Amino acid sequence: MRFLGYFCNILCKNQIFILTFVAVMILSPLGIDAQEKGRPERQFDKEVFLAKKRAFITAELSLTPEEAADFMPLCEELQQKKFEAGHKCRKISKEMKSKTSPTDVEYVQVIDECLNVGLKEAELEKEYYEKFKKILPPAKLYKYRDAEFKFAREFMRGSREKRNNNKDR
Repeated sequence: MRFLGYFCNILCKNQIFILTFVAVMILSPLGIDAQEKGRPERQFDKEVFLAKKRAFITAELSLTPEEAADFMPLCEELQQKKFEAGHKCRKISKEMKSKTSPTDVEYVQVIDECLNVGLKEAELEKEYYEKFKKILPPAKLYKYRDAEFKFAREFMRGSREKRNNNKDR
């Protein structure tokens, strides 16, 4: 029972990170609208984001160069697979929002699809956890989850501060 609670906790925290990442990816094109309104353009640079994340995770976990070289590509691969797994859920959720009066069947379809995404993400987490165990010692692997959330919080805080600074101008 304790394992189930731990597993659910991991899944919920992971979904928060993924939702944050997805929100950033979805909101990044809004720079076009901002430019039309006379505000500076906001763009999301995936390479810059990944480089900052690599550096942050490497520092937080005190990864050796060898560990970082083996571990970080797997982390990025996992995040990409999880992002792809959620594609249909995001797509039909977006379509649902544009409907004036969705049916109960449509609501159930969206809920079912998004729940399946959660299950798929949990399967991916387990699969990659087995790979990660071959690279990192348990203490670093344990710290990895916290480092992911800390990075997401700091990234969102930085994005919020940039938005607030642009509003003041």
